[in-house]
Amino acid sequence: MEENKMGIMPVNKLIINMSLPMIISMLVQALYNIVDSVFVGMINEESLTAVSLAFPAQNLMIAFAAGTAVGINALVSRSLGAKQPERANAISENGVFLAILSAIVFMIAGVFGARAFMHSQTDVPYIIEQGTQYIRIVCGVSFGIFLEIMFERLLQSTGRTLYTMITQGVGAVINIIFDPIFIFVFKMGVKGAAIATVLGQIVAFALAVIYNVRKNPEIKLSVKGFKPSAEIIGGIYKIGVPSIIMVAIGSVMTYCMNKILIVYTAGKETTATVFGAFFKLNSFICMPIFGLNNGIIPIIAYNYGAQKKSRVVKTIRLSAIYAETFGLFGATLFFTLPGVLLKLFSASDQMLAIGVPALRITGLSFVFAGINIALGAVFQSFGKSFYSMIVSFVRQLVVLVPVAFFLARYGMKTGNDNLVWYCYPIAEIFAITMTVICFMTLNKNVIKRIPE
Repeated sequence: MEENKMGIMPVNKLIINMSLPMIISMLVQALYNIVDSVFVGMINEESLTAVSLAFPAQNLMIAFAAGTAVGINALVSRSLGAKQPERANAISENGVFLAILSAIVFMIAGVFGARAFMHSQTDVPYIIEQGTQYIRIVCGVSFGIFLEIMFERLLQSTGRTLYTMITQGVGAVINIIFDPIFIFVFKMGVKGAAIATVLGQIVAFALAVIYNVRKNPEIKLSVKGFKPSAEIIGGIYKIGVPSIIMVAIGSVMTYCMNKILIVYTAGKETTATVFGAFFKLNSFICMPIFGLNNGIIPIIAYNYGAQKKSRVVKTIRLSAIYAETFGLFGATLFFTLPGVLLKLFSASDQMLAIGVPALRITGLSFVFAGINIALGAVFQSFGKSFYSMIVSFVRQLVVLVPVAFFLARYGMKTGNDNLVWYCYPIAEIFAITMTVICFMTLNKNVIKRIPE
């Protein structure tokens, strides 16, 4: 086989070549997330609250889609690096099969469980109704997001990240264009935002399929004679399940935070709305780092499979530097322009009063988040997603949620609701400590043993 560019191109140029399209597409995705909420916020604050409370369910769906795709990405790239094209094809076919099964499961769960999920967080009828409609649509048509992510990762695994930039970008632009049309012209409100979301996902999925068929010769998918392989599926989920759990933990954390903020702060639903806005803005900083990760995972996996130690080490070093740069930018942005950022969501005076100090405090966490996220991708590249899962579990459920609960209750007694937001920088300090320990273990047991 002809050597893939991931094994021969200069490392810094390769990282930029692989990651820049992904960073751009992730920025477009983050922009869509913000614009989507901007339009919903124009309806009223309660509608924005409904979408914020629906987010954990939507995020759980994305966790399964992205986590499974991480396993596919790492295994396909490693197989190609080891010159095993037939195995790469078999892994890809099993990945598509798993994406279809997962979409069916979430369709059923979303349609029948949405109302109970919303009712568990709030008793405001309007918020419950709007959130229920949103979840039923995004989960009911979940095949779009599952298959979009799967086919995009197949392109990424062979180094064709430019095409994933196009698919994600087109999907996000479709979403942004149709958001105001469905929400305001057709007067569909929150339901219109959900329809625009799934429409963009379906278009992106269709484009990703076309690019795989026409522009990705290293992967050849075939339905004829396909049989699920327990060995391959086990290998996919060995890497993917920790990634699924890692993102799913975020859904649990978000759900718990919404409950804490509504019960133990004076702002109640408005505080939860601020938390939702924080998540959208947070994605604008973190999405480029995730785009960087999507670029470096196949690079590290490929060169690990090809036993090229120096390229592996240099990729890790440069990705950590780039990720930390994004993190410091986020911290600066949150600290200097919190009011401007919140006004994007048509923030009321009460929302600004709660949100300005909230963004300044939570922004401190970005100082550590960049390296945390970058090294998490390194763990996944080596099939050590378990490390990422443990760090995420400790950060979000062992530290962040209990600390938020304690600070919120103490803040309620002392009249200082701002205390609750310190849970973020505190949790990130714990996370960076654990991440460094896990990386030192990986370096000793795996990286240093790669032959030159």
